[in-house]
Amino acid sequence: MSSMPVTCQVSYRLDPRKRAEFEAYAEVWMRLIERYGGKHHGYFMPREKPACAGLSFPGAGRDGAGDVAIALFTFPDEETYRGYRESVATDPDSIAANKRFGADPPFRTYERLFLRPLPRDE
Repeated sequence: MSSMPVTCQVSYRLDPRKRAEFEAYAEVWMRLIERYGGKHHGYFMPREKPACAGLSFPGAGRDGAGDVAIALFTFPDEETYRGYRESVATDPDSIAANKRFGADPPFRTYERLFLRPLPRDE
């Protein structure tokens, strides 16, 4: 088992008719992750881009879709992450959230990605 932090990014394709439900869903999961030893860095919702926001590398980049929200959270190590996964399966708030949002989620799809930080020269 690795002692490397477990950082996860979850990208959601939002259902525009269910923004309020998505925000309620996000609140529940931020609390659950922090309850079991994680640090939730937040959910990030789409917004209008600033007028001055040009692309740094024209021809190589493009603006992303306006219906994507991102969640980012970190657990200090795999053991803590595993404990979270086991505990959240029986947590009453998690069970209620899965019952509330499971049959009709407030998003169309989601994609999960595990990340590691690049070392920085200091």
